[in-house]
Amino acid sequence: MATKKYTVTLPEELAEAIRAEVGPGGFSRYVTHAIERQRERERLSEAVDWWEKEYGEVTEAEMAEAEAERREIERRHAELARAERAAAEKAPERSRNAA
Repeated sequence: MATKKYTVTLPEELAEAIRAEVGPGGFSRYVTHAIERQRERERLSEAVDWWEKEYGEVTEAEMAEAEAERREIERRHAELARAERAAAEKAPERSRNAA
């Protein structure tokens, strides 16, 4: 992706705090990522607005159901990751015992 230099004005304390966290070479990358995330949120908000115009407002019950589903997916992924780590840790033991 081509890049171009722009001048922006930021609050000094914010800019210096970011620079301290990411180092001088990471500042542009950090700002780029922040802008990309903001654009994603804006597009998501537009999609939700469209959805609600088409199908009605999302209810608290629907939000709770979606959150429960998200937590269940995260739990399953964490469980799979633990199982994969355990299998990887046992693999070297099997190799040593077979020799």
